Amino acid sequence: MLILIGSSMNLSAQTAKEFGTIWDEGHISNKFPSDVRHSDLKVYIEQLRKIGVSASEVGKSGAGREIYQLEFGSGPLKVFLWSQMHGDEPTATSALIDLFAYLEKNKSEPGIKDIAAKLTLRAVPMLNPDGAEGFTRVNLQNLDINRDAVKLRTPEARLLKELHNAWHPNIGFNLHNQKYLTTVGPTNAQASVSLLVVYGDAAKTTNDGIERNKRLAAAMVRALEQFIPGHIARYDDEYTASAFGDNFTAWGTPVILVETGGLYGKDESFLVKMNFVAYMTALRALATGSEKNEDPGAYLTLHENSSGGLVNFVFRSASVGGKNVDIAGVTERTRASAFQPVRIRSVGNIGKVSGLEEYDASGFNVVPRFSTLKPGELMELLFYRTARSIDLNAAGLEGTEPPDAIFSGGKWLKGEGVVPRK
Repeated sequence: MLILIGSSMNLSAQTAKEFGTIWDEGHISNKFPSDVRHSDLKVYIEQLRKIGVSASEVGKSGAGREIYQLEFGSGPLKVFLWSQMHGDEPTATSALIDLFAYLEKNKSEPGIKDIAAKLTLRAVPMLNPDGAEGFTRVNLQNLDINRDAVKLRTPEARLLKELHNAWHPNIGFNLHNQKYLTTVGPTNAQASVSLLVVYGDAAKTTNDGIERNKRLAAAMVRALEQFIPGHIARYDDEYTASAFGDNFTAWGTPVILVETGGLYGKDESFLVKMNFVAYMTALRALATGSEKNEDPGAYLTLHENSSGGLVNFVFRSASVGGKNVDIAGVTERTRASAFQPVRIRSVGNIGKVSGLEEYDASGFNVVPRFSTLKPGELMELLFYRTARSIDLNAAGLEGTEPPDAIFSGGKWLKGEGVVPRK
């Protein structure tokens, strides 16, 4: 059941931790976001309708899949959120479903009544259902919807523009996923959530709405820091003339970009929870007016995103062909239920690159299980202690000389713990 917030606890008194508990005890999303296809979204939509959420079909994708808009509240401040314009960026779709379920289920509570009276929310979950079906960034036309705000070549882009023009929202939330290995500035900490207050021109001209968004972003940062300290960053704010976020701001709807990354040791659902906490924090701040008292410094002082310094796996000082080398590997991004292959990023001196998992392979000869040890190949590795006298070039090596450990698909098929974890 969804947790009900009693009259003794109004919205302005709720903390980020309490929003986290609300999600824990009441979310209706029941699949990992990357496994949610359009048919699953339709099930969620029907669940929302049954509890009273306004969920209407507002358009169709290139393949004829329904695109929906959710609505809550009747206040003067118009807030528009949209998710999954890139089909393989699914986290926020599940978070939006949970958000509207919570708001509708608890609409008689004082804090939620305040949101409904001050704000009108509209959200489009899964703008790109065709891309979601194939778990691809692009749509059926093989086009990036988020680079189609000007030419409007895609039906999904035309729909998003039409929805904006028909309503002219006061604030927008553009919801995406970024790479799992994106880091917070020069650190090796994953950027689990990155925020950006989006300008509407290359000169970064500001206005009251943009300054408000900086304060809102700061409130979201402070909330998220209670769960993921050190894992929040600021997205690169390079102006992109064809992107929807930049154009929404230029059209009079200042946008906050929310990019969800990864967090080692936590699954996708935890990041849905982080999105829920961030959204509820922003809505509370808008409804109560508390955003006016926020110090934007919490947002402005965030490190910008960085990349290239983090991989999933590193095997240090492995013996390969008589040389000691480091082997770095990266997991391919797939659905949670699919096999997630790991591919070799580099072999040799990898410099300051860090691994989410690092192993000391100094006492082992490492042999490729199926192919060769070179970038792009699968990271399928056999480990043999260097003390063993073995012809490492022998045909059928794995069968004739059982390895001490086997690393396959990001897991130890044999000998877990044999190669020491650093």
